[in-house]
Amino acid sequence: MVKEKPNSTRIYDKDGFRRRAACICVKSPQENEVLLVTSSARPDHWIVPGGGVEPNEEPRVAAVREVREEAGVVGELGRCLGIFEVILTLACPLFYKRS
Repeated sequence: MVKEKPNSTRIYDKDGFRRRAACICVKSPQENEVLLVTSSARPDHWIVPGGGVEPNEEPRVAAVREVREEAGVVGELGRCLGIFEVILTLACPLFYKRS
C-alpha cells in the first residue's frame, strides 16, 4: 500500500507496517564506535540513521540513502542484522520484535 503525504510517499507492507530502512554505522571492523544522530522530533534522543523506503526502492538502497541524507556519511553497506517490526503500546513506547 502507498500513502501520499505533502512531503513524502509512505510505503506499507502486506500487514500494514510502514516500510523503513536504517543502518548501524561503524567506523572500523572492530565495531567499537557507532554513528548516532538526533531527530528534529526528539532532539534529546540518539537514534540510528534511517527512514522510509521509497516506491520501487530496495531496503539496502534506502538504508544507504538515509545515512547520506541524515548524517552526510557515505560508506559500504555490510551485513543485514535482521528484519524488525516496531510495535507501539501505551505501556512501552517502543520496542522491537525480530521477525
